[in-house]
Amino acid sequence: MFPLRALLVYYNRTLFKTFNPTNVFHIKRTLHLQRPPLLRRTDVRWTGLRHSSGSVAASGEDAFFKWFLLLIPATTFGLGTWQVKRRQWKLQLINELTRLTTAEPIPLPADPQDLSSLEYRRVRVRGRYDHAKELYILPRSPVDPEKEAREAGRLSSSGETGANVVTPFHCTDLGITILVNRGYVPKQKIPPERRTKGQVEDEVEVVGVVRLTETRKPFVPNNDPERNRWHYRDLEAMADATGALDVFIDADYGSTIPGGPVGGQTRVTLRNEHMQYIATWYGLCAATAYMWYAKFIKKIKL
Repeated sequence: MFPLRALLVYYNRTLFKTFNPTNVFHIKRTLHLQRPPLLRRTDVRWTGLRHSSGSVAASGEDAFFKWFLLLIPATTFGLGTWQVKRRQWKLQLINELTRLTTAEPIPLPADPQDLSSLEYRRVRVRGRYDHAKELYILPRSPVDPEKEAREAGRLSSSGETGANVVTPFHCTDLGITILVNRGYVPKQKIPPERRTKGQVEDEVEVVGVVRLTETRKPFVPNNDPERNRWHYRDLEAMADATGALDVFIDADYGSTIPGGPVGGQTRVTLRNEHMQYIATWYGLCAATAYMWYAKFIKKIKL
């Protein structure tokens, strides 16, 4: 609200300073007071012509500022309309992601090339984990979809940090090894010997969400495969480090093994603050449009 208030104050001051009639009256008084006591007729004509030309120039300048200031409400109206369209697009995207992550799981395609168009699609696999080649994506905080929806766009966190455990998974039905993000563990349980109960050796079924490789974002550190410290999803490098295919799924919460990492760590909550932007821009448009109307149409002194 502070930028909106500041812009309104500046807009009001601009109108007042530019078109204050007191300034015009003062200029006229100064011209008359400084008129020489004795003037030739030619001087009088020249002075009158100069004054007339100055009035025309001032009138043209006033008209320019009048229509120039109208750009402010026009521009804010355009920005508000653009935010309406952005909000519609964002809601459609959120609905599509929600549909994909809640749909009935399908079998994992045998050809990894088919996964390029299946990101966020739920799939089902069956096989065994290779716990000796665990990878750790860190730092991570546990996913709470409801909380993230409330705090979307805020620079805040839960305060709890840990890692996501990525484990090679040999699919017995397909005969291939993929990467599975088993889920979140707190910092003190990152070492596997502190969660031995969840390190199952038996064959299990996993339902998860297909994820594609990730590009490193600004200010995110580089991955360090030698120290097993991963900060973003680089499927090619992860596959080289484990001997698996560059196929990656996030296990859902239902695939959580007691004592092991907590599944369901797929973040699908998108920042959606467009309604606030709509209210801000349209509010600013209404305020500045009224001030312009009051000053130039109703001739109200602001």
